[in-house]
Amino acid sequence: MRIGYSFWGFLTDGVLDTPDGGRSYRRPVIDALQQAGSHVVLVQANRDLIEAGVDLTGAYTFDDGLPGLDAIIYEWRWPLPARNTTVCGSPGHTCDLHRQQQLIDHFTHTRRLPTIIWDQDRRLPADDPLRLCPNVRVADYALRPGPGAITVNCPVPDGLLDTADPHQLARLPRPLPLVYVGNQYDRDDAFDHYFAPAAARATHRVAGKWTKTGAWPDIHFTGRVGFAEVAALHSQALATVLLLPERYRTVGHQTSRLFESITQGCLPLTPADIFGAEVFTPPQLHVRDAADVIDKITWIQRIAGTAEHAALIRACLDLLDPYRTSRQAAVLLAALRDLAGAGPSLITRSC
Repeated sequence: MRIGYSFWGFLTDGVLDTPDGGRSYRRPVIDALQQAGSHVVLVQANRDLIEAGVDLTGAYTFDDGLPGLDAIIYEWRWPLPARNTTVCGSPGHTCDLHRQQQLIDHFTHTRRLPTIIWDQDRRLPADDPLRLCPNVRVADYALRPGPGAITVNCPVPDGLLDTADPHQLARLPRPLPLVYVGNQYDRDDAFDHYFAPAAARATHRVAGKWTKTGAWPDIHFTGRVGFAEVAALHSQALATVLLLPERYRTVGHQTSRLFESITQGCLPLTPADIFGAEVFTPPQLHVRDAADVIDKITWIQRIAGTAEHAALIRACLDLLDPYRTSRQAAVLLAALRDLAGAGPSLITRSC
């Protein structure tokens, strides 16, 4: 298949001032789709070239027109006031939403191509008519996905899993007991309950875009870091806490923070009330409040560098195996083939 792939972000490290978490796995997903025999056409702006000055045109196909395709995948974009809802060309405007609509109108509605909407941020409304289109499958990360959706988990690059050595990771010097790398978006309640009180008693660092921090004057917020620094920060820390917005917590939707920490040996303390917590991390790492977080950090400090520490990292790595990029790419391809096999129904039925 010749598959269009719509995303607003980067395949490389990109630029600092962007919330694009997809850099952790997007390029491996596209590579896996192509290794499986498909040809992927990237149909949004080439931001790697335009903004980061990295030319990938020799390795990937970019097309900002309406190329010939057999199917299309959207990393779903949603309205962001004063950014992608403004007039094209106005200050601060990004054209991801307008371009996505153009692609939907042409490929999904008019040509009725097999379409996957990968709702990676759970922003597609439950009653959106696209969910009813016979040529569309909605996918999200959640163990308990949205209406009519399938689960395509946040992909873990195979190479990261294959090269992570728990014994080497356990032996690394880790001067930072507690870290969080990620943006504030809708995480205040979880941060207030699990992280902030524990951070008051442990050396810590919070890296990312946190714009409203007045409630936590003693927390060490250090602002955004370059994408390449994410792994370095996790490799220096003993533990992090998986802080999830409510819309993620209740359905078992994990982000790249899970594998970004584990593959660097930074143990992810996991709120026990996350749906499916036992699927993501061993029960020894589950916490119910900040006191539990402190207790776990104290325990990890005590076992740091030992065989017990390495075994705990190994257990976390093993739980990541089902989320390998190669497996998630296979789910995407199977869904597209199922839609393509529906043939006549895609022509006779409308959205």
